[in-house]
Amino acid sequence: MGYGGKFEDRQRARELRAESWTLPGQQPHPLHVKKLAEMERCKVEAEKCIGELSDRDFLMSGLGLHAGEGSKTDRTVSMANTNPVLVRIFVTWLRRQFMIDESRLRVKLYLHEGLDLAAATRFWSESTEISVSQFREPYRAVADPTRRHSKHVFGCATVLYSCSTTHRRVMAMIEAVSSPFAIRDSSVGRAGHC
Repeated sequence: MGYGGKFEDRQRARELRAESWTLPGQQPHPLHVKKLAEMERCKVEAEKCIGELSDRDFLMSGLGLHAGEGSKTDRTVSMANTNPVLVRIFVTWLRRQFMIDESRLRVKLYLHEGLDLAAATRFWSESTEISVSQFREPYRAVADPTRRHSKHVFGCATVLYSCSTTHRRVMAMIEAVSSPFAIRDSSVGRAGHC
């Protein structure tokens, strides 16, 4: 059958499941209702557990985001993502924690051919509050019909900040946070939970 066939089967299965929740005149499936209730409960619990973020909380969350999603290339602090919330958190973290030179920020878009480049550029410029004049030449990907058919309408944005000192500071902080976990510790995992 090949990858393309499996993809089409999975896509059709998703469509059929979605239709079962939305047919006119039918009640939502009980499992769907249960799922929505659990998601709402988890959201309320999370908001109560997290509360308001301190400056240190925000610093640590930004370090975690960069450690997981950011580029580790020397001289540049950067992150690529399709989620505008995560990209906005990353840019806000850079601005708050490192007093950056705004003129050194750059954005590069990865966008499939056939999607609206001007709209994507506006979207990411507004999301990041980075001027369009600071955007690099985008990468236009050619669609492969054997691969996934869903595409992110506004593509993937990479935010780059070129500064050796900032990069070294970020990497040193990530190392400082992760060094206690470099040696297996029997006390890890015993902390309280929300």
